[in-house]
Amino acid sequence: MDSDYFEVGDDGRLTLVPGSMGVRQMVYFKGAGTYTFKKADYPWLSRLFVQVQAGGGGSAGARSSAGQLAASGGGAGGGYSEALVQVAALGATESVVVGGGGTAGGANTDGGNGGASSFGGFATANGGAGSQVVMTSGTTASCFSGTPGPLAGTGDFAQGGGSGGGPIRLSGGEGQSGEGGESRLGHGGYQRASTGGGGNGRGNGAGGGGSVARDGDTTTGTPGAEGVVIVWLYG
Repeated sequence: MDSDYFEVGDDGRLTLVPGSMGVRQMVYFKGAGTYTFKKADYPWLSRLFVQVQAGGGGSAGARSSAGQLAASGGGAGGGYSEALVQVAALGATESVVVGGGGTAGGANTDGGNGGASSFGGFATANGGAGSQVVMTSGTTASCFSGTPGPLAGTGDFAQGGGSGGGPIRLSGGEGQSGEGGESRLGHGGYQRASTGGGGNGRGNGAGGGGSVARDGDTTTGTPGAEGVVIVWLYG
């Protein structure tokens, strides 16, 4: 008998060693909100590995006057954390929070911040900041710093999200917005060089791309991508 995988229980039956079966199931928590993980739903559980991705920030909108240009920066990407948790450390239930993506800013209003995500107290990740209105309508060359990424949360491994790019104006007719910030599980939205909102982030936790308004146009920003919590269940 291979003792790495089998053992004889107190009742004399041959059983599997807890944890020897590897990954048996994966659970995905999607959509912004609060959920509950119940340990009793998985009586064979020996340990779990959690990946926690926070929401990305939305980008600001832009408004220009005739013959002028304004642009906004990109929202920051959400932070990411992960943790390996032994079943003995779990409570009967653990709260799971999935952070939403930051809202798109209206014309000349800031983008919303992405929400934080967490799995109990084992792993937390901070949401990305929305970009702010920093460039007013004009014709002169101008550039601005991007949107700082969030600091790392908590977990066995934790990192902050990527910064959103800053906007640039070369003249009243030329310029570009900032790209959205990267996340561990997503890619930031693309920047614009013509009137319109920036690209939506791909994947989870990415920041929205900034917007451009030219020659009297008004544009809204782009929302950030929502977070996700992924749980790997080992038997």
